[in-house]
Amino acid sequence: MKRLHTLAEWTARVDARETRLGIIGLGYVGLPLTLLFVEAGFTVTGFDIDQAKVDSLQDGISYIHRIPSADIAAARAAGFSATSDFSLLRECDAVLICVPTPLGAGHEPDLSYVQHTVEAVAPHSFPGQLIVLESTTYPGTTRELVVPALQQHGPVGLRPHTDDDSVTEAEPSTILLGNLVAFSPEREDPGNTTTPRREIPKVIGGTSATATAAACALYGAIFDRTIPMSSPDAAEMTKLLENIYRGVNIALVNELKQLCLAMGIDIWEVIDAASTKPFGFQPFYPGPGIGGHCIPVDPFYLSWRARQFNQPTRFIELAGEVNEAMPAFVVDTARRALGTLQGKRVLLLGIAYKRDIDDLRESPALTLFSLFQQAGAHVAYNDPYFPSVDAGRHYSLKTTSTPLEQIPEFDCVLLATNHSAYDIPALVTASRLFIDTRNATRGLKSTNIVRC
Repeated sequence: MKRLHTLAEWTARVDARETRLGIIGLGYVGLPLTLLFVEAGFTVTGFDIDQAKVDSLQDGISYIHRIPSADIAAARAAGFSATSDFSLLRECDAVLICVPTPLGAGHEPDLSYVQHTVEAVAPHSFPGQLIVLESTTYPGTTRELVVPALQQHGPVGLRPHTDDDSVTEAEPSTILLGNLVAFSPEREDPGNTTTPRREIPKVIGGTSATATAAACALYGAIFDRTIPMSSPDAAEMTKLLENIYRGVNIALVNELKQLCLAMGIDIWEVIDAASTKPFGFQPFYPGPGIGGHCIPVDPFYLSWRARQFNQPTRFIELAGEVNEAMPAFVVDTARRALGTLQGKRVLLLGIAYKRDIDDLRESPALTLFSLFQQAGAHVAYNDPYFPSVDAGRHYSLKTTSTPLEQIPEFDCVLLATNHSAYDIPALVTASRLFIDTRNATRGLKSTNIVRC
């Protein structure tokens, strides 16, 4: 493999589909990204420390519901392979890192996955290799964690390419002296079947102008539009702004929902009416809490970082507190409706964090399960996407899905996630008490419905 490239050579290799890619982390972000590149004609090697995932992909079998196994089999036929052998990274012209960035026990950033991944990449890096972090994180991570780790653990003398080395139009033959480092946040929207992934603009910020240009050339092969940023810090902040914007507005409607319930007003009717305004309003909707990797996590990444600059983020932190309190509000609603939760049988409908997906990350249903148990209730769940649930990073739940035919045996059925497979009118009829956190029973007239 040719180790040294000018930017022009790099772009030419991309255009000719000669660029070999390594994508680390084959989950909800890395696997769809892999398929996009394979479909565009690139040779991709997927890396993951979970050997079960590697084996599944090698057999052409998908473990993500929204990705058919046929797509994996087609990718394999096109040359895609999966491995846990990180030494194969030395064969990759570009390495895209898509690993988790969760919160620690004290709501502080846990960048251990990023740290360990970069340390694994570094020994196999070489001049002209592009390394891009896609994992959501706080501004400064790429410069302060990724770059030093590459220098510390990489080949002696190898350093990230700088603007002093950058190729210019006046010097098109300048050799890329170091590896190229950038940040480009993932913008996955699980369950979204209306917006093709390639139509989602790709934000990119490199540690040098050349790194940004190289990353734009690569991502431009699979995305209709790339958005070059002035720095990785700006790109990192862009991702946080997107998700904190949603979190703050969800907190607003969650708080208004509680007020409207106390006042006898239907918050959903209010949101629908406000949405008729052709300017200045975008609808957000309340629920039993927030889930997914981004919205429950990102505000804490930014507030943690802001404290290092002695900058308060009171508005953002308050929104996080409101959203985190919603599961307790739902459980308290059930307690008031039942009189007590001690000894009561409660069935949660939906344990995924979002409608029609098989994703448990930060799901409020997991918190609901735990709070009901703490209150003395006997809790079970039903979810068509999860026949069983094993212990995860932040929960010890280990149980199986309860058939819907057993609903009459429960004192309370609580809709946590409104999967399209649920026949809501039939479920309401079969229930003694039906608690609706998703406005799924709107228009139904029944005395056993409690909306919250």
